[in-house]
Amino acid sequence: MIWIEVVGFAAAALAILALVTRSRVRLRVLWLAASALFGAYGVLTGSWPVVAASVAVAVAGVLQLRRELTARDRLAATPIEPQAPFLRDFLGAHAIEIQNSQPDYHPDAHDTFVRLLIRDGFPAGVIVGEPAGKELLVKLDYVTPAFRDSQLASWVFGPGRATFTDQGFTRLVAAAHTSVHRNYLEMVGFRAEGNAYVLDLT
Repeated sequence: MIWIEVVGFAAAALAILALVTRSRVRLRVLWLAASALFGAYGVLTGSWPVVAASVAVAVAGVLQLRRELTARDRLAATPIEPQAPFLRDFLGAHAIEIQNSQPDYHPDAHDTFVRLLIRDGFPAGVIVGEPAGKELLVKLDYVTPAFRDSQLASWVFGPGRATFTDQGFTRLVAAAHTSVHRNYLEMVGFRAEGNAYVLDLT
């Protein structure tokens, strides 16, 4: 029947879409959806090996997605020198995306606070800021697409805020020049104050 074939093609389309997505969370969600449709297709066509494989993939996907969204013990913010070659290469590799979301960012000698954001041992993003007394002026807050849907942002501005408070900062101040960045700041807890966005740490 035609509608059964539609289910099979829809499952295949989701699987292909998962292969080309850059976000780890979206990849797992798409795989789950594809597995559900492949499982349904297997039931409708009486192909029990397909059903068994789909269930196995779905269970693995649920476990991986849960780990992605809840395993905060594998998150870290590691100090790195502003002139470190790795930092220069990292920023250069993601320069286009940084320019699109935070076009006002330009490397500055005053930006002495730099933290490399780590997820599962991989470099996932970077925070660059200029200390101003007990305030940190956040010049750049960037996370790579692969980790953008994980809990990294909520961790660093929540349970992981010791990366700021241990240095004596009591408040973060950021500017937003794009709607994408403005929405992000509001999502992680910053509030508008004049022309800036602020987050009190204490």
